[in-house]
This record gives sequence, C-alpha cells and structure tokens, in this order.
Amino acid sequence: MTTNVEPEPPVAATLFGDRIDTARAFTDALARQGEERGLIGPLEPPRLWSRHVINCALMAPLLVSGGRVGDVGSGAGLPGLVLAIARPDVRFVLIEPMERRVAWLQEQSNSLGLDNVDVLRARAEDVRLDGALDQVTARAVSAFRKLIPITAPLVRDGGELVLMKGANAQAEIGAAAKELRRFHIHDVRVEILGTGVVDEVTRIIRATVR
Repeated sequence: MTTNVEPEPPVAATLFGDRIDTARAFTDALARQGEERGLIGPLEPPRLWSRHVINCALMAPLLVSGGRVGDVGSGAGLPGLVLAIARPDVRFVLIEPMERRVAWLQEQSNSLGLDNVDVLRARAEDVRLDGALDQVTARAVSAFRKLIPITAPLVRDGGELVLMKGANAQAEIGAAAKELRRFHIHDVRVEILGTGVVDEVTRIIRATVR
C-alpha cells in the first residue's frame, strides 16, 4: 500500500466542483495500484495530485461542450480519465495500444461510473473511428512533429488538436513546420494554464485542422 501520497491540494475542489469525490476515488486507485501495474513510477505518488491530476484538470475548460474528444496514448488515464471526470458533458474515446493499460482504463471507467468514456485498444495510426473527432489530446506521448501525423487525421475539418506539452512547447512548434503544412494545420499557439493558481502550470499546444 502506498503511504506517501500527496495530500489533496485545495484547488482540486475548485477544478472538479461536484465531481471531486470521483476525482478522489480515481487518484486513490492510481496511488494504490499505479506503480504495481506499471502505470506510474515510484517517484510519482508524492506529487500525484499536483503534477498529474491537477495538471490535466486545468485543461478541462478548453473542451467543447457536447463534443467528442480522443485521447491518444491514454496510459493511466492522464488526461483522458481526469477530463472525463471533470467534463461529463463531453464524450471521450481513450486510445491505448497496451492491453494492461486498456484493462485499467476500462476498470476505472466502470468503477467510477463514467458513462461518457469508450476505451479502444489500438495504436492511433491504426484507428478507424465511426465519424471524426471534434478534438484530440495527448500527454507525454511524443514530440509535436511526430504527434501530428497520428492525431490530425482523427479530427474533423475545423476540429482541434489540444496537446499537453512541456516547457519546450514553442520550440516544438518551430520544429514541426513541415508537418504543419502537410496536414493543413493552422492557428498554432501555446497556451499556459494555471498561472497564479498552481505551482506547476500546464502548457498546451492548440491548433486547428483544416
């Protein structure tokens, strides 16, 4: 059993509102089972809320109400399950190729009562969906230029890439010039979320696919 889990920060209740109990249940399950099941590393429990759950939840307001959002490489459910908890008005397709992670995502979706989640075992480049997505997200999957060819084809015309990135986000945009042209991606920018609210801000690359 994990005993060194980070206490819940006060901002969590603000971000999740009446969904905070569900967020707590997910975070507790990840703290107890995450390392054993190969979902998180041994250094993560002491920063599980701030570095992971809150980091993902900050992105929730960017999602389109009533939309359909894909999360590529969902892994432990960061950000897919966190966003599904925070935004019950959005439909999520969690795309993950590894069987043990797919099992975790399905178990958590069921135990948390998330009826706005579909889990799909596949590599993003092999996905064939019934209808294009409104938005696609990913976290800690790959460099922006490598993400574009596997995420942009999943998005409808006029849809959005909403990708969680690190401190080098702007440089990643510069390195992706060729791919941006090839996949007709416009209005590319970095947005920083959580400034003045959390110690670790969330950086998002947002872009429109046309």
